[in-house]
Amino acid sequence: MSTVWTIDPTHTQIEFSVRHMGLSTVRGRFNAFEGTVETGADGRPAAIAVDIQTASIDTNNTDRDAHLRSGDFFDAETNPTITFRSTAITPRGGDRYLVTGDLTMHGVTHGIDLDAEIGAAITDPFGLRRRAATASAVLNRKAFGLHWNQILEAGALLVSEEVKLGLDVQVTAAESAEAVAA
Repeated sequence: MSTVWTIDPTHTQIEFSVRHMGLSTVRGRFNAFEGTVETGADGRPAAIAVDIQTASIDTNNTDRDAHLRSGDFFDAETNPTITFRSTAITPRGGDRYLVTGDLTMHGVTHGIDLDAEIGAAITDPFGLRRRAATASAVLNRKAFGLHWNQILEAGALLVSEEVKLGLDVQVTAAESAEAVAA
């Protein structure tokens, strides 16, 4: 029997980091998202689907966030959602997995690989079944049509093309929520 798990947004972080001016790292996160993880009868992940609202980007700087929502970057009005759909989940031993999937951002879809570690299920004090996972990937933002940049005097890019993704996800089992509500 498979189990569908729903992302718990209050215990989940979807974050990114990029180099700024070749000097420091700017970090940000998305605050609005939803998704599911389906596990097979053996408890292993079988499918993952995530939808992220681009307008929820938060880098702790109002002007920068507005620029990232603009047509120079995400064009959040035209492309309100970033989606990820797994295409394969390969065990790597222990709790580690290679999660391969299609990431659609700014209207462009490319395959990406996430290095993931997925923990065992537990029951919390309220009777909900929970699991947690971490995952990371590196992607090139230009591949997704995010081309805006400036070359600085010393030849460095204002915004790095390489983006590091970091996910810290907690999910609850759908039947747990139904059992508590009954």
